[in-house]
Amino acid sequence: MEASERPQLPLDDGGAGVVRVLDDRLVIESLTVSDERAARVVRERAESGQAPAETIGKAVEIGARVLDTEETAANVDYVRHEVETSFGKLDKQLGATIEQGAESIAEQLATSFGIERSDSVQAQIKEIVAADRESLLTALTKEDPSNPLVGMQVRIGKKLLEAEERHRLQTADTNEQIAGLREELARANERSLADERVAEAEAAGTRKGRTFEERVHDAIERIAALRGDSATHTGAEQAEGGGKKGDTLVELGACDGPAQGRILFESKDAERLSKNKAWAYLNEGMAKRAASFAVLVVAGEENVPAGRQQLSEYEGNKMIIAVDRDEPDGLALEVAYRLAAARVLLARETDLEVDAVAVRDAAAEALSIVGQAQAIRSTLTGIKTSSDNARKGLDAMVDAVKEKLRLIDSLIASAAEAD
Repeated sequence: MEASERPQLPLDDGGAGVVRVLDDRLVIESLTVSDERAARVVRERAESGQAPAETIGKAVEIGARVLDTEETAANVDYVRHEVETSFGKLDKQLGATIEQGAESIAEQLATSFGIERSDSVQAQIKEIVAADRESLLTALTKEDPSNPLVGMQVRIGKKLLEAEERHRLQTADTNEQIAGLREELARANERSLADERVAEAEAAGTRKGRTFEERVHDAIERIAALRGDSATHTGAEQAEGGGKKGDTLVELGACDGPAQGRILFESKDAERLSKNKAWAYLNEGMAKRAASFAVLVVAGEENVPAGRQQLSEYEGNKMIIAVDRDEPDGLALEVAYRLAAARVLLARETDLEVDAVAVRDAAAEALSIVGQAQAIRSTLTGIKTSSDNARKGLDAMVDAVKEKLRLIDSLIASAAEAD
């Protein structure tokens, strides 16, 4: 057999075991390896299900490769060292030889071609250049087709002209595009301005489309909602007693229970009523709407009936207040509302002992402050530089009015609790 023809290792029984090498196989008998890591690896792999013989076989294969690689690396290092040593010596020898040869060649070149020699190449070239310099300059500067620079100049000039023409055309095209963009931008600005004007016109139309009566009702409805009262626009509704007198009817406390009283608001902005005509409107409206108090709301102080004052109580159940035509929702209307509400509640609770003097004084002070506030507001319309200080004063007056109104409410509430 082939295995018997190959030399075999002698049996090694030096007390540690027997190892045989048969072709590409190893036969190990009674071999004991004293290595803690090897024993641990075989044990752990055996616990995980791998046969110990398989683990030992892999360990021998891997170890053999490592040993073989180490021997090869050692041989390579030895060869590298020998080569570097040999080439180092050769490099030194060649360097010295090359340096000596270079010096010898330089001496020969200097001897044969030295600049001092009249028959050297450099001297001959210098003579040729000196002799032909004038003719060369003439040839290079004359305007003749034989001059190579002339053709070059012609070509360069042609290219410059072509580039200039392209630049001109591009500039013209760019200017045309810019002009088109400017026109388009102008049209866009015109459309934008037109849209803004349309929006402003629509907004103005909406404001103008709503009547003074409707704007006053909206303001009264807002005040009523904050107090738990109910405000109804009755200007177009038939009254229980007939007719359509009265524009807004307020029922005090109606949002929380039965109404504790009714206030009628009549809005007028078309003409200045006389005192008698104004009282006739209010009396008829109170009768038709079963209200106990009426407030005439006019657009602007110029429409207050002659001889009458704002926020003054007339005939025990009527009052007049002037508001801004376009924005009636202001302090003056709220003051009139709350004074009218306080008067209705006082009249309903006849047994209440109310400090009438304090109520009257608070109302008079409120009226005075409202007058000052309205004067300041008118001044603010045309003054901007001092508007901040004026607005501070206005806000302080508004707070003072509200404080007086709270005083009136507290006086009435205190009287009701005492009763």
